[in-house]
Amino acid sequence: MLDLMLEECEGWRNSRALRAPQNDVSHYSENTEDHALAYAMVAEGVSKRFDSVMAVSKLTLRIKPGALFGLLGPNGAGKTTTLRMIMRMIDPDEGSLRIFGEPLTDRVQDWIGYLPEERGLYPRMKVLDVLVFLAGLKGISESEARKRARSWLERLEIAGWEGKKVVDLSKGMQQKVQFIASVLHEPRLLILDEPFAGLDPVNAAVIKDIMLGLRARGSTIILSSHRMEQVEMMCDAICLIDGGQKLLDGELQSIKRQYGKNTLRIEYSGDDGFLQQPAWVEKTNHFGGMVEVRLRPDADPQEILKSAVERGVRIYRFELVEPSLNEIFIEKVSNKHGQNLAGD
Repeated sequence: MLDLMLEECEGWRNSRALRAPQNDVSHYSENTEDHALAYAMVAEGVSKRFDSVMAVSKLTLRIKPGALFGLLGPNGAGKTTTLRMIMRMIDPDEGSLRIFGEPLTDRVQDWIGYLPEERGLYPRMKVLDVLVFLAGLKGISESEARKRARSWLERLEIAGWEGKKVVDLSKGMQQKVQFIASVLHEPRLLILDEPFAGLDPVNAAVIKDIMLGLRARGSTIILSSHRMEQVEMMCDAICLIDGGQKLLDGELQSIKRQYGKNTLRIEYSGDDGFLQQPAWVEKTNHFGGMVEVRLRPDADPQEILKSAVERGVRIYRFELVEPSLNEIFIEKVSNKHGQNLAGD
């Protein structure tokens, strides 16, 4: 089985060696090239179409070295297509991509680690064997790959499974193995597409801590996830795309400050009639005993608190905050879809 995999890999390597880079960088001026060197990843006007569907449209991104960058969007937004173009799994129809100032080549590809959303492991291979095999594709010797793999398996508490076939592992364990495969060659740029999928809260926290540790040691991480609370706590900057188009891009704290402290976070018990105040309340988002209240521009939070007290409502928390990333996400995507419907 391993011999067959090696033959397939050799053929894949040869096909890559014969293929010239597809990214046209001839339009880069000297100043633009120098500018690109300041970033871990630069996408300039990247587009990709599949038949009649424009999956990504003129996307421009700049990611700083050492950043933990969130690439966000609803299902079908173009996130995975963007990541696959960075990985050279598909070529853009137009635009260019650079990693640490370099156009995408086989050499540059070895600087990148990638955890895809879908399972990418050979199910019939043993755990240690598949890790050593994948590390070998990145130029790591067999002895060094075994050493690193065993260290990571121990760290993620699955060392006892190294001799088992991948197919015999739970989904959570397979996700751990796939994560190890993405970091084993110590990449400068790590791309993680839904890294917490299949993990329970304890193991999700372990992966989160490892990611933050890698970032602290200088790795650049692109995180694509639907877990807005994780993204909000971890990421320095984000890009929100929908329908292949960029809706929002920038430093996360700067984006949140633009909205201002226009949201009340209230924990209470009792009648919620105090929230039925259209002159003050733009919208509410309920979470059982807690509610997030988007205020109108001239609303006075004290009036809402006064109304609650007059109704005998018990207040356990009453806080004026910036909107959560989840709120911003919903608002931007909903507004875009509303505009599209209005345009139709």
